[in-house]
Amino acid sequence: MPSPISPIGIGGTLPGIQLPGETKSPGGFQNVLQDAIKNVEDFRRSADKGVEAFLSGEGEELHQVVLATQRAELAFELFLQVRSKVVQAYQEVMRMQM
Repeated sequence: MPSPISPIGIGGTLPGIQLPGETKSPGGFQNVLQDAIKNVEDFRRSADKGVEAFLSGEGEELHQVVLATQRAELAFELFLQVRSKVVQAYQEVMRMQM
């Protein structure tokens, strides 16, 4: 029986993820952080629009609204987890003795 979730290979690319060695422009971390925040915000806006369209009777399908809402929630949770790991790493570096 095939796995319902396919693994991500080394050659695969994820939207919004920059591989080491790839540079978009100077200030890489700041750009990655801004892109991540923008992506999370886009998911939230999309979910909000879907909910508004569904509640106003504009023909939005319930399953599409639920999927958009779940997508926005998962993106936000993932962003929070990554932020927590970055803060932990920063704190660990600050604890190191020179």
